[in-house]
Amino acid sequence: MSQPSTHSSPSAASIVVTGDRTTGPLHLGHYVGSLQTRLSLQETHQPFILLADTQALADHQGDYRAVRQSVIDVALDYLAVGIDPKKSTILIQSMVPELAELSFYLMNLVSIARLERNPTVKSELKAKGQDRNVAAGFLTYPVSQAADITALRGTLIPVGADQLPMIEQTNEIVRRFNRMVGEDILSECSALLSDTSRLPGIDGKKKMSRAAGNHIALSASADEIHQAVNNMYTDAQHLTIASPGQVAGNVVFRFLDAFDVDPLHVAQLKAQYQHGGLADQVIKTRLDEQLQALIAPIRERRAQLAKDPDAVLSMLLCGSAKARQTAALTLHKVKTAMGMYYF
Repeated sequence: MSQPSTHSSPSAASIVVTGDRTTGPLHLGHYVGSLQTRLSLQETHQPFILLADTQALADHQGDYRAVRQSVIDVALDYLAVGIDPKKSTILIQSMVPELAELSFYLMNLVSIARLERNPTVKSELKAKGQDRNVAAGFLTYPVSQAADITALRGTLIPVGADQLPMIEQTNEIVRRFNRMVGEDILSECSALLSDTSRLPGIDGKKKMSRAAGNHIALSASADEIHQAVNNMYTDAQHLTIASPGQVAGNVVFRFLDAFDVDPLHVAQLKAQYQHGGLADQVIKTRLDEQLQALIAPIRERRAQLAKDPDAVLSMLLCGSAKARQTAALTLHKVKTAMGMYYF
């Protein structure tokens, strides 16, 4: 089985496509895993960033109101961290109907068995505690993602390592479609892997997520941040200040590695902690200070932006209209190649 190609740095000609399912406000895991990369890419590219509300319907079966609110919540988080709509095209997935139409055509190129074998889908099903009871829309998520990428002509896709099977399946679909029509209508894409490892939850047991309740939201209050840091897992064997402590598996140090602005000071704290003579509260206080400094301006910008929801929605509609122009051209080429214009 072929593997999707990966890049450590993008080329100037690459079209970037990325986004999030709108299942709720974003947290520090999103900041480390994707938002920092998007902030960097928008300085050299003009990325398409999807608010994937259509896909989120599979996560909120029957609760479209939650998805609608999450569109605004995630958009506010994007803008608050510094995503600039003048540099990045932010679009609402459901406002670009060409994506859904292309998804329908591409579904005919993938078997149910292949979708069920997708490691990312299998992992998410396990995390949800579901099997055959899942919504059909969730199972076809890889096809929907392939439609998003190909419709917007994406060639560089920022993902975590766990999403590589999605990129592989996208390229499988592209190759099969191009063989079917006898010409290269759709383009394959490459994955841009993050240099940052996945951020753990504050409990140290699994990745940070809203569903697990082990996250710190980008809009968290000062008290919420303080409480979350105090609840973080450190080292169960570090019973006294004088006893040596373990750095490996210590959630506080994982967060310090990700967010502390002074890596040298973190290295010194690690050495002292491993030697003995450093209390857990000292490193937690250090982390609390770093997170407060990071989140406070994001929270303030978000609150200010939330005062004018009409302006946020207007920005999203403009971005969606711009993306629709690109998607419509791709869909026209696809339907022409398939001979679907009868009149």
